[in-house]
Amino acid sequence: MSFSVDQIETMLNEYEADHDTGMDRKAVANEIYQYTSGYPYLVSAICKLMDEKLPVQEVFASGKDIWTAEGVLEAVKLMMKSNTPLFDSLVKQLDTYKDMRKTMEEIIYQGKRVPYSPAEKSINVGIMFSFIREKDGQIVLSNRIFEMYLMNLFITEESLENTVFHQGERDRSRFLSGGRLNMDCVLEKFVEYFHDIYGERDTQFVEEYGRKFFLLYLKPIINGTGNYYLEAQTRDAGRTDVIVDYAGEQFIIEMKIWRGNEYNERGERQLTGYLDYFHQNKGYLLSFNFNRKKEIGVKTITLGDKTIVEAVV
Repeated sequence: MSFSVDQIETMLNEYEADHDTGMDRKAVANEIYQYTSGYPYLVSAICKLMDEKLPVQEVFASGKDIWTAEGVLEAVKLMMKSNTPLFDSLVKQLDTYKDMRKTMEEIIYQGKRVPYSPAEKSINVGIMFSFIREKDGQIVLSNRIFEMYLMNLFITEESLENTVFHQGERDRSRFLSGGRLNMDCVLEKFVEYFHDIYGERDTQFVEEYGRKFFLLYLKPIINGTGNYYLEAQTRDAGRTDVIVDYAGEQFIIEMKIWRGNEYNERGERQLTGYLDYFHQNKGYLLSFNFNRKKEIGVKTITLGDKTIVEAVV
């Protein structure tokens, strides 16, 4: 069973009757649902963290400050740093069912579309524990929090011996100024680094690992202050949108595999629509291009009232 947005709002109505915070209950309910998809344990855990842990932080001076989108995000960040029986169970099942783990990695990193098959044991286990679910005949992660947790887990496991992750650690200080993140500079440096190290690798290698390497590079840069997640609604084998939240700012980054100029222009238009959805005027497009005549680098283009920083590797 999962809670709907209306059911979460009903619970917030009961809390508000006792605490009188002045929150926008519908907006907060929707924000909680975006991260949890109504998964009962996660809904309760977020609310518990907001009620018990956020009041001790100076930035949340009152209940009205806590019960906001920013408060939900902070609760999610705290959850990502905690050990819970639910997360322990998730990791245990991944260790037991290697095929399920491989499938989840391919969904997260490559946008792979995996058909739902009730005959597949590892898929049935994932469904039984509600870690994955069926949607339109495909397997998807049950909610954004599971996906964020798994992405952090996979990246952390690879970080010890991964040169891309350690390059991000070394470059981190150049991207931060006054507590703000310079995403333009992040893309410029990643393009330079990727081209120097992996520019001559074959197409299959880049298709499989290109987007994964950017996530590995980005992780140590935002670690401790920001979060990122992949937007499930827009993901496919050619396109993955990354949403980065850092110190109150939000960055929308589309990572895509180059399929020609027409496809690229369509991607730019898709990104502008996505920016409208997030109420942003600036977005980022990271293209992995296999054309040998490609122009490596970063440029800024304007589409209507939107600014797009386009990076090509």
